[in-house]
Amino acid sequence: MREQRLKRTSVTGHPTMTGRDKRYEYLSLTVGPREKPADARTRVAEHAEYGKWELMRSAVLYDGARRFVLRRRIMRVDRTL
Repeated sequence: MREQRLKRTSVTGHPTMTGRDKRYEYLSLTVGPREKPADARTRVAEHAEYGKWELMRSAVLYDGARRFVLRRRIMRVDRTL
C-alpha cells in the first residue's frame, strides 16, 4: 500500500482539486491488486477516524489496483497576539 500527499494541481479532472479550492488537503492511497480489500478498508477507516480524513473518490484501475482519494479540511488559525 502506498500513501502520497497530493498537491492541489497534481490531480486533474475534478473541479475541487484544481487549485481553486484551498480549503482541503488531499491524500492518495494506492492498493496493489494482490492485497486484500479488507486491509485497504481498514487503512481507509483508520485515516478517517484518527486523521479526520474523509473519502472523496475511489477507483479500480486497469491492472486491478485500487486508488482511494481522501481529503480533509485545512484549519486556518489567525494569531491573537
